Amino acid sequence: QVQLVESGGGLVQPGGSLRLSCAASGSIFSINFMGWYRQAPGKQRELVADITNGGNTYYTDSVKGRFTISRDNAKNTVYLQMNSLKPEDTAVYYCNAASPTRWRVRSWGQGTQVTVSS
Repeated sequence: QVQLVESGGGLVQPGGSLRLSCAASGSIFSINFMGWYRQAPGKQRELVADITNGGNTYYTDSVKGRFTISRDNAKNTVYLQMNSLKPEDTAVYYCNAASPTRWRVRSWGQGTQVTVSS
C-alpha cells in the first residue's frame, strides 16, 4: 500500500502560478509512476502529468509548456509547478501512484481544489 498526502492548491488569478506537492509513504518501491490527474465539474478525470522513477515525464497536450512535474526522491515527494494558469485549469487535482503502467493506478491522494478565476 502507498499513502499519498497532497498539499497546495487554492484560488489564483488567470496567468498566476501554483505548486502542488504530494508526499508518498508505504510501499514506494513498488511504484513506477507518480503523477497528477484532475477532474473538472461534469468532466471525466484526466491524466495531467506523471514522472517515472528514472525521471521521464509525460504531459497532456493542454498543459505542455506551462506545467512542470518533478520529484525529490530523498523526500518521496512529487511536485507539480503550474504556471500561466487558465480558467480551464480549474479542477480538483489528485495525486496518484501507478504500476506497472501509468494507467494502472494503485493509490490516490485525497484531492486538492485549484480554482483559476479573476
